[in-house]
Amino acid sequence: MHLIVGLGNPGSRYAKNRHNIGFMAIDEIARGLRASPWRKRFQGQISEATVEGHKVLLLKPETYMNESGRSVAEAMRFFKLSLNDVTVFYDDLDLAPAKIRVKTGGGNAGHNGLRSITAHCGNEYRRVRLGIGHPGDKSLVQPYVLGDFFKAEEPWVEDLLSTCAQNIRLLVQDQDSSFLNKVHLTMEARGWTDVKRPAENAGKANKKE
Repeated sequence: MHLIVGLGNPGSRYAKNRHNIGFMAIDEIARGLRASPWRKRFQGQISEATVEGHKVLLLKPETYMNESGRSVAEAMRFFKLSLNDVTVFYDDLDLAPAKIRVKTGGGNAGHNGLRSITAHCGNEYRRVRLGIGHPGDKSLVQPYVLGDFFKAEEPWVEDLLSTCAQNIRLLVQDQDSSFLNKVHLTMEARGWTDVKRPAENAGKANKKE
């Protein structure tokens, strides 16, 4: 079994926040795989699917971001999974908008969701970093990540998430490089090669419509 986790905060208040792009990714993956209906378990919402003969469990922890590891650890213990079986989708401030990276292990870069998973489960799990850009000032980080994506950002967000969902089988098969290549080529073909962070588009693309 492969456990695919999306990080975010539960509830409609946070649903469209930049910090919830991990939840958004898992929702899109579930739609693409025609996964089972969401149900409560492991202190979160779970759904199940099969990818190329591999059973996949999709998980959205409902413990709030800072305690995400409790939910992930509970699911891992129940199914006797190792860290090699876990993939986590999350928002990355240090990555430009519409960019994506995949790595196993490494630092948590101040991300409280990752910090919690590492504390409860260990560090050597696969991370899918979804770039949201940085507001440019450390004091603006909290309102930025807990703010909704602007309408002008929605097209690249939708393209990035749908492309991840369309190629999720490659991650399940441990073909990380092929997954990244497919996503990069698709995003490039759709014109998302140089998306500026909102702070660089102030007053125009950034304004809510």
